[in-house]
Amino acid sequence: MTDTDIAAGSAVRSGSPDSAVDRVADFYGAYIDAVDDGTDDLGDQLRAHYLTEDLRRRLAAWEEVNHADGVLRAQDVPTRWQVAYHDSGAGHLFTTVTLTWGSGPDAGHTRLAVQSDLSTRLISDIEDAPGA
Repeated sequence: MTDTDIAAGSAVRSGSPDSAVDRVADFYGAYIDAVDDGTDDLGDQLRAHYLTEDLRRRLAAWEEVNHADGVLRAQDVPTRWQVAYHDSGAGHLFTTVTLTWGSGPDAGHTRLAVQSDLSTRLISDIEDAPGA
């Protein structure tokens, strides 16, 4: 893809540090880049910055059992990601993260339910989305 292709087909992207949805999108974008680049330390640093300590412990246990990345719920790196608001209540915000694997008509998708604590905007839970 050339710079012209990027400029012609790009959507404007924006965000706010006050938005829990934007923080989830920022985390997944940076985390996927770090994993794809093979930058292990950066992935760990991003987890420390964006995830609660309790979630990091639970992810480590999940990863030990499943031999996969708990944030992505996979051994591979997705080709695309999308974050959408789902719901909020009881001090939490819920987003749906859609990860795309591959390209074209055969691309697969994984949907994750991601919970953030509104008071800290930290991600406090990651699970397979219901019906995913």
